Amino acid sequence: AQPRLLLLDEPLAALDQTTRARVRHTLRTHLASFGGVCLIVTHDPVEAVSLADRVLVLAHGRALQDAPPAEVTRNPRSPWVARMLGRNAWQGTTTVDGLKLAAGGSVMVADPAAEGAEALAIVAPEAVALHREQPAGSPRNVWPGTVREVTAAGSRLRVLVTSAAVADVVAEITPQAAAELGIDDGTPVWCSVKATEITLVTL
Repeated sequence: AQPRLLLLDEPLAALDQTTRARVRHTLRTHLASFGGVCLIVTHDPVEAVSLADRVLVLAHGRALQDAPPAEVTRNPRSPWVARMLGRNAWQGTTTVDGLKLAAGGSVMVADPAAEGAEALAIVAPEAVALHREQPAGSPRNVWPGTVREVTAAGSRLRVLVTSAAVADVVAEITPQAAAELGIDDGTPVWCSVKATEITLVTL
């Protein structure tokens, strides 16, 4: 068969993580030589950006973003997409120096947008530093919180921290750093993020 159109509806949904990675690679190789049009429907943003030439993000029947995968990865316009891609995303209203968050806290950014716009503050987990005591020095964003979950992510650990200021924060640290800090479920910590590490995406 030489179809002109392929419709793949959640093609990898029923696979375990190891098999999913293998099949995704095989599928990507096949699609690279496919001469027709392929439409992939998926709830997995990682799957979308790794297989597609263009990504259309839909929410409640509305198009949020229609862009190449690199653009969606760099500037996701939905908190859900950002989090599924492994990033922190906090929604709020822009101020003169950053973002006023719905959770009640605020985020300071190096390159503020015009005031009064709805926006996302996006931060990579590796840009979040954890401390047992309130840090001093250069970070302009510092929040107290409590460790709720520690999971392995390759050779590093992903630490979920709940904070009244920003809701959930995900940090990525080394096992050695976790041991030195005594990180475990229920541990009180301080999170810090430099203003230069935050990307502001207006919605």
